[in-house]
Amino acid sequence: MSLYDDAVLVLKGYAPEGPEDAHSDQAELRQAYLDHLAHHDDGMWKACGAGHLTASALVIDPERGKVLLTLHRKLRMWLQMGGHCEPQDVGLEAAALREATEESGITGLTLLPGGPVRLDRHPIPSPCNWHLDVQYAALAPAGAAERISEESLELRWFGYEDVPGVADASVVRLLEATRSRL
Repeated sequence: MSLYDDAVLVLKGYAPEGPEDAHSDQAELRQAYLDHLAHHDDGMWKACGAGHLTASALVIDPERGKVLLTLHRKLRMWLQMGGHCEPQDVGLEAAALREATEESGITGLTLLPGGPVRLDRHPIPSPCNWHLDVQYAALAPAGAAERISEESLELRWFGYEDVPGVADASVVRLLEATRSRL
């Protein structure tokens, strides 16, 4: 199965959870992502000028009540780990886990069961234009030690209550959705 086919299956199977207003937003995004893929054979790749799917994962340590965020080198924002799909990715889950592992330096991450936690569409500077992000949550193993990558200016663990003070609303929504599934 191709990455494109996997993305379509993942999105068709995505069942938004949470408050009704958030559910509606997620259902609309789900359909927008499916429509995007239906109209763009290259909709998984950075070269697609109309935007492309990306995969990310919020690295979380539920035992300590903390999340690991990266200070993104280009965007200068505290974000979850994530990025572009690569040709070797066999699916969106694999892409999200690869990105989380590469950017956090943590081995042994596991994705929270149940598929994507949220969808988030956001503008990105040209040439990417739009990221149609499929967001997962990755559980950090006990004693996880992070290691900064070249894509980050800094990595830092934040308590759940500290995230709204440092990250934008999309990261806060991802954390809330993740916590509701723990």
